[in-house]
Amino acid sequence: MTEFTIQVRDLKKSYGNFEAVRGVSFNVEKGEIFALLGPNGAGKTTIVEILEGHTKKSSGFISVLGYDPDASSGKFRSKIGIVLQEIGVEPYLKVEEVIRQFSGFYDNPPPLEEILAVTGLEGIRDTRARKLSGGQKRRLDVAVGLAGDPELLFLDEPTTGFDPAARREAWKMISNLKKLGKTVLLTTHYMDEAEILADRLALIKSGLIEAEGTLDQLRQHSKKTTIKFKLDNVISTLPESILRISTRIQNELEILTENPTEVLKTLTSWANTQGIELENLSVRKQSLEDIFLELTTESARDKKKLTYD
Repeated sequence: MTEFTIQVRDLKKSYGNFEAVRGVSFNVEKGEIFALLGPNGAGKTTIVEILEGHTKKSSGFISVLGYDPDASSGKFRSKIGIVLQEIGVEPYLKVEEVIRQFSGFYDNPPPLEEILAVTGLEGIRDTRARKLSGGQKRRLDVAVGLAGDPELLFLDEPTTGFDPAARREAWKMISNLKKLGKTVLLTTHYMDEAEILADRLALIKSGLIEAEGTLDQLRQHSKKTTIKFKLDNVISTLPESILRISTRIQNELEILTENPTEVLKTLTSWANTQGIELENLSVRKQSLEDIFLELTTESARDKKKLTYD
C-alpha cells in the first residue's frame, strides 16, 4: 500500500480578491523527490508555505506527515527541514561549526559525518562560511536543513543563480538525499532540473496544476519528437511534405512530429539525392519544457488536468 508523506485536496488560497492557489490536489509518496515547477508567480511558493505551516490555507484538505500544518506543533516542525533560497549563518564560523550549532537545536540530530558526506562538504569542513562559493553555501544551507534529521525536506529554488558546474554539483547532492530515505519537495522554474531530479512532478500555472505524473507519463500527452537540422541555401528545395511541417529560424529548421521514422526517411532520402549534409541533425523526445509550453499555451483552458496514477 502506498504511503503518502503529503496529501493535498482542493487546496485554495486567496489574498483579498486574488486567488493565488485555485484548487490544487496532489500526493507525495514517502521517499520520493517530487517537484512543483512553473514560472514565477505560478503559486509554487504559496503552496509550499502552506505545507510548511507558515501560511494558512483558505480552504481544502492537507496532511503532512499525518499532521495538519495549520495546527503545526513542535513535533511536526521537528520532522520537516526547510531550505529557503537564502539562509543566514554566522559568516565567521567554520562549516563544521555551523552544522554543530544547528544540530544542537534538536534532540536526535544525525551524525556530523553523515551530513558532511551527503552534502559533499567533507573537504571544506574547516572553511569559514564567508569564504564559501555560491554552490558551497547552498550545500551548507542543505546541511543546516538536515540538522534535525527530518523525514521531509523542502527545497525552494535550490540552484537559482548558479553556473552550470555548480548546478550539477547541487543535483548530485539532492540525489544523495533520496539515498538517505528522505522525501524531498522541490520547487523550481528550471525544467531541466526537475527532469533530472524528480521521480514525479506537477506543472503549475496561475494557481492550477496543468499536469502531474512522471516524465514518461507526461509525454503520453503528446508523443511528438523534435527533429532539428541546419541548411544553408537550399531550404526552398526541400520536399513539400517537410516544408509544410517545419519551423524555420534563419538557417535552422525544426520539425515536431508523431512520425519521426517516416519524416527522417523522407528527409535523408532527399539529402542523399541532393548530395547534401544535414548539419547538426538531432532527434529527441519532447523535453519537460516542451511539454510545459504546450500544456500552458493551449487555448482550451478548461481542459481536464492531466493526472497519472
